[in-house]
Amino acid sequence: MGLIKELLLLPFAPVRGSAWVVEQVVHEAERIYYDPATVRAELARLEERLEAGEIDEEEFDRAEDELLDRLERPAR
Repeated sequence: MGLIKELLLLPFAPVRGSAWVVEQVVHEAERIYYDPATVRAELARLEERLEAGEIDEEEFDRAEDELLDRLERPAR
């Protein structure tokens, strides 16, 4: 029965392969997005922008909260 199933599903192999690739890309993007080193670097750049007067305190606080939430996210 397994061989028949595989033969019937063969036309869908490219779709299954594409789905796997998309899943891998999403996983890697999430790993980078939530990486503590990346978040800390973004926090440093955010503070530099505040000191340079590019953003105000309110925008800094909002962005800082978002970045700190990313740091607190549990690892998968």
